[in-house]
Amino acid sequence: MIDTDVKVLAAGIANTLEKHVEEEVDNHPLWASRYLSSKPEAVYKTHLDFLNAGSDVFSTFTYQASVAGFVEHQKTSEAEAVGLIKRSVELAKRAIRDYKLENRHRLDRLTNPEPLVAGSVGSYAAYLHDGSEYSGPSYAHQKNLDHILEWHKMRIDALVEAGADFLAIETCPAAREAQLLLDYLGAHHPEAKAWVAFSCKNDGKSIVDGSSFKETALQLYRKSKPGQLIGLGANCIPPKDTTPLLKSLSQRETGVFIPLVAYPNSGETFCTETGKYIKSCVHYPPEEFVKEWLDLGVRYIGGCCRTTTDDIKRVSTQVQNWKKLHSPTT
Repeated sequence: MIDTDVKVLAAGIANTLEKHVEEEVDNHPLWASRYLSSKPEAVYKTHLDFLNAGSDVFSTFTYQASVAGFVEHQKTSEAEAVGLIKRSVELAKRAIRDYKLENRHRLDRLTNPEPLVAGSVGSYAAYLHDGSEYSGPSYAHQKNLDHILEWHKMRIDALVEAGADFLAIETCPAAREAQLLLDYLGAHHPEAKAWVAFSCKNDGKSIVDGSSFKETALQLYRKSKPGQLIGLGANCIPPKDTTPLLKSLSQRETGVFIPLVAYPNSGETFCTETGKYIKSCVHYPPEEFVKEWLDLGVRYIGGCCRTTTDDIKRVSTQVQNWKKLHSPTT
């Protein structure tokens, strides 16, 4: 019997958030996380927008957040910075409570009656704000990455302590960085769960640091604490470039079923020189890939940068159609 427990996720928050903050979100060292202090109601409303679009999982506004980043760019204390990271989870959970209360008389008819909060854990490269999470970070092959782990620790601790349902280690450009974070979780938060989604090249086989996507993912899967790693995949790359990566981790290729994660961008390419997205002459929206990806073993699916609530609605519709096709009662 096919496992049809598929979650639709929303991580492409910037376009929707801009409607509530009435300004451009991109091109800031803290990206969307700066609004955790200045416009928390906009954060809350953005979460509600994605819940109403059908998201089962949505990310906290912490992809580009860090204690060091808040201290540097918003002049907070370390304690205040930790509080802002925890606030990201609180705002997400408040949105879920209000969504369920608003829909209390029809919860049994919703496609997402029990939404989950993914604590977003962006890479150290995202903190550097140089676009290297898409091109390959300078630290990827350094002998000692202790400083990278130290930078991550306080955010991870805060997200777990605040009650995120699991962590989304995402747009990860370095194999060793992913392993460091999973090792830290296994040692210090053994009950916490996480998925890892890599930032990859357009060659269908490599993480942007040059490591093999397939071999890195399999190593993480084999070494992780049982039950802690809930998914592996890629995010924030064009949908057409995502498919070969997923195929390499499919049960047909590996001999084992690994829940896969796929949340591509809108199909546009990020230009590290300008900090802007460039539209391709051939556009493949994420929803066109849903059936193929679910057949390959994707169980967390959605959209990342430049995707909107409309994209999530279309993805959700395709997911529901696939579930009906594979339901034991059909």
